[in-house]
Amino acid sequence: MLMADFVLFGYLPSHKRIKSLKQAQTEQALVIAQAAAKSSELLSVEQQLQKLQAKVAKYQASIPPERALGAFLKEIADIMTSYDLTEQVVAPGTETKTEAVSCIPVHIKCKGKLVQIFEFFKHLQASDRLVRIEKVKLANDPDFAGPVSMEIDSVIYYRPQVEQKQPAPSSKEPSGVSGKI
Repeated sequence: MLMADFVLFGYLPSHKRIKSLKQAQTEQALVIAQAAAKSSELLSVEQQLQKLQAKVAKYQASIPPERALGAFLKEIADIMTSYDLTEQVVAPGTETKTEAVSCIPVHIKCKGKLVQIFEFFKHLQASDRLVRIEKVKLANDPDFAGPVSMEIDSVIYYRPQVEQKQPAPSSKEPSGVSGKI
């Protein structure tokens, strides 16, 4: 009877607890191994995040906080002049405003040698300001001996300044009396 009592109430429950503890230990080791694998992935993700943050900072720097349309149009005209492009036309379109980033379409037209036009594009790409080229049209003259006509539909961006609400001026004058004459 004592032996049966020991087996039924002592050994079997203890054996079940030991078995469940070993299973829990195995599961815990699996979770630790998964965490170790994820931690190595975390390092890779952190590196990708740093690269993306550097790219975002670059783009943020290339989108000015003010409109500066006149300066941009002058810069484009100066670039075209420096590469001896002729029949220059730089015309801004209707501005599209949003809270975060606003854009201004700019139509650019000129004539020159193909080499000069490609140098113009290289210079435009190296510009401090972000310019998205939407459409480029290159047309050669009928006998393929003269200058190439170029037309570009592009867009420039800027971050509009959020206007801060000015508090109403506090008046220290008695009510009903105005300081203006």
